[in-house]
Amino acid sequence: MSVAQSLIPMTDTCIRGGDESWTCAAVLDWTGNKDLAHAAGWLIGKPFAILWLVILGLVARWLLLKLIDRLVNRAIGGVVPTKLAKGPLGGFADPGGEPGAHRRVQRARTMGSLLKSIVTGLIFVVVLMMAISELGYDIAPLIASAGIVGVALGFGAQSLVKDFLSGIFMIFEDQVGVGDTVNLGEASGTVEAVSLRVTRLRDVDGTVWYVRNGEILRVGNQSQNWSRSVLDVTVGYKEDIAKVRRLLKEVAHELADDKKFRDQIIEEPDVWGVQSLGPDSVVVRVTIKTMPQQQWKILREMRERVKARFDAEGIIMPLPQRVVSQDPTKPQ
Repeated sequence: MSVAQSLIPMTDTCIRGGDESWTCAAVLDWTGNKDLAHAAGWLIGKPFAILWLVILGLVARWLLLKLIDRLVNRAIGGVVPTKLAKGPLGGFADPGGEPGAHRRVQRARTMGSLLKSIVTGLIFVVVLMMAISELGYDIAPLIASAGIVGVALGFGAQSLVKDFLSGIFMIFEDQVGVGDTVNLGEASGTVEAVSLRVTRLRDVDGTVWYVRNGEILRVGNQSQNWSRSVLDVTVGYKEDIAKVRRLLKEVAHELADDKKFRDQIIEEPDVWGVQSLGPDSVVVRVTIKTMPQQQWKILREMRERVKARFDAEGIIMPLPQRVVSQDPTKPQ
């Protein structure tokens, strides 16, 4: 009898015993004792196989996490428009030292953290299922049960699933970020935290709002990429509009050339002209394109300078007037 033929009955014995490990076949070949072979398979072969699965899972997780880190670093190293790469916000730089990349760095790291959590969870589930199968249990009922539980959770926790899906898309599409000034409909303010389930923001009077991502139907972001200061100046009908426009243009350009505000203004100010005609005044609009979240600071400074310049030039900003008429036929 050949060696291959002598191993056939021993292998069949291990298979019929529910142990297909090489440990059972080797011990049975060495000792010829079936009980000892099965015991060696369970005490040595099964733990070794599970340990090997765990090692493979850890290696796969390490490789995938390294790949995600590489993708995140590549996303961080993107190109920022030169007009947005200047200003005080340029101080928030990425590890490579590129200015103006704070928002891209934040978004890339958030997505990287999310992908790492998903990869870790998937690898854990796969290794756990393979380990259970290695112990000789049928994993088909477990997979079917997991599917049923998933469907039940989907119906029973629809709002939670909706919140998580909305949070994933909000982060992926870069709708909001920490530090942004946003309007979410019911609440508005500065974003302090963005998670998969809720978004936390603080309004101007200090109130902290927790908004579920699934309840956010629209997002008005006032600080993404760039902002605009819009100033409506009212003057009387007797004023020379051409002179008013010239003065506003001079004041706006003086502000843009000021060293204190130069880095906060992206483009040259623009005087759009007459915006509306009111019952007692003419409205002239001035716009200044600014760095994100700097529009309010520029507006306050612009109002002060316009007021001082108009006072110096003798231009009057009219007050509302009311005309009262009395019927002479009625006694006073």
